[in-house]
Amino acid sequence: MNIENLRRQYADEALGAEELHQDPIAQFTAWFDDAQSAESADWFEPNAMTLATSDLSGQVSARIVLLKNISPSGLTFFTNYQSNKARQLLENPRASLVFYWPHRERQVRIEGQVSKTDAATSDEYFHARPRESQLGAIASPQSQPLADRKTIEAETKKLASEYGDQEIPRPEYWGGYLLQPNRFEFWQGRPSRLHDRLVYTRQPDKNWTITRLAP
Repeated sequence: MNIENLRRQYADEALGAEELHQDPIAQFTAWFDDAQSAESADWFEPNAMTLATSDLSGQVSARIVLLKNISPSGLTFFTNYQSNKARQLLENPRASLVFYWPHRERQVRIEGQVSKTDAATSDEYFHARPRESQLGAIASPQSQPLADRKTIEAETKKLASEYGDQEIPRPEYWGGYLLQPNRFEFWQGRPSRLHDRLVYTRQPDKNWTITRLAP
């Protein structure tokens, strides 16, 4: 395989500043809804996003997580507060998100400040998850070394027996994060790699400026 020759011609749509919402959250919501409704592969998850974090030494890590809420305040995801990502966010509470919707030839990059959601928000989402996922969140010492898969499967089975039909309490070490954006970049693929890139930057007065970047 010659990787150098792998390329795709983008030719779906254009993106002009005059088409954008003044509020980037509204623009993101419109694109997200479009990504959900547009036909895509069965395996595709439109709320899958790359989350990049770093510690104080500058070590950067990235992984795929799932977006679980969009609000005027920002974007919310949930995880184990003892995971690697959580430890990095404790040291450096700034992060970047990337959404890629190949079936719409679109990408969105978001940067901002991250903070934990309140306990009520975490409780509500935890109990909305499938019961098996709730048990998994308790059983898994996320990011820690594991002897083998049988160990965590046995722990999950043990917890299922202990809780029976009772409500499973959310562990204190599991919950949500809210990323409050200060920068959005909306990318639309275009022919000849002359892509459209429009950036929203949050100003000190809380308003947003929109700038076109060279592709």
